[in-house]
Amino acid sequence: MSSRYEEIDLERITAVSISERGSTVKLESFGDPRKGGKSFRKWLESMPDTLAADGIRRLSASIRRSKSAKDRECVWMIGAHVVKCGLSRYLIELMKKGYVTVLAMNGAAAIHDFEIACFGETSEDVGANLAAGIFGFARETSDGMNGAAAAGIAGGAGLGEALGACLRKGNHPNLSYSLLAEAHRLGIPATVHVAIGTDILVQHPGFDGAAWGELTARDFRIFAARMERLGRRGGVALNIGSAVIMPEVFLKAFSVARNLGASFDNITTCNLDMIRHYRPDENVLRRPGRFGGESISITGHHEILIPLLYSAVLS
Repeated sequence: MSSRYEEIDLERITAVSISERGSTVKLESFGDPRKGGKSFRKWLESMPDTLAADGIRRLSASIRRSKSAKDRECVWMIGAHVVKCGLSRYLIELMKKGYVTVLAMNGAAAIHDFEIACFGETSEDVGANLAAGIFGFARETSDGMNGAAAAGIAGGAGLGEALGACLRKGNHPNLSYSLLAEAHRLGIPATVHVAIGTDILVQHPGFDGAAWGELTARDFRIFAARMERLGRRGGVALNIGSAVIMPEVFLKAFSVARNLGASFDNITTCNLDMIRHYRPDENVLRRPGRFGGESISITGHHEILIPLLYSAVLS
């Protein structure tokens, strides 16, 4: 049985090589994490005890407490700009040091991470490539990620796990810059939450909606399990640079955990973004905050605030 309405035939599309597509973000522009020492600590302490400066200090202290308690969760949720702004290695170092217990991302962040791992470049010029009729049609990205999804279905993995395993198995040149590959190596759940129709992969004829839907549904269940632990044991949940997808996923997983009896009375939530948006404010800050936890909002550029937070945590 088929729909009454016409569907476009994606077999008609013409894919291009990623080298022909071009990229605006290169590996050499990525940040190089440096641990903050005594001079940084003195500088941080010299900042005013108010607003965002106080928020950075309180947030970094909450992250350190979560690690020291050992059974608490430290949930990091990210959007695509965390990767596009060259910040992956800061999160990878925090993963290595035990400050991340689950890393959740939207589909765009996973695409950029996959491209960085495989090709050392990502993020095309949307306007120019729309005009040329090639926006989103990088052949290697589609083939690689759709192949990983097929392997994930066969192996029973979640989407983030499948992508990380694919990258590591392929021995790609830039794995040390990949959040997905490093999370897989370290045994940290990396969950990927896609909305079909929002990411470039759906434009390709090889995209299998049933496979991607099943894989991202598995990741929701993995993420929700961590959220239940967060609600029962306490910890930190940060949303960085996702205005819609991750705040909505967070709220639904929060609701599942509440249905199972998690109290969420000992958590710190934070939204960190360049501007404030409705869903992060409501779903990450206000609604969870009503259960007794602390909520912190910090507004600013990722490429400044994430290195600052990284150094504050390690100081």
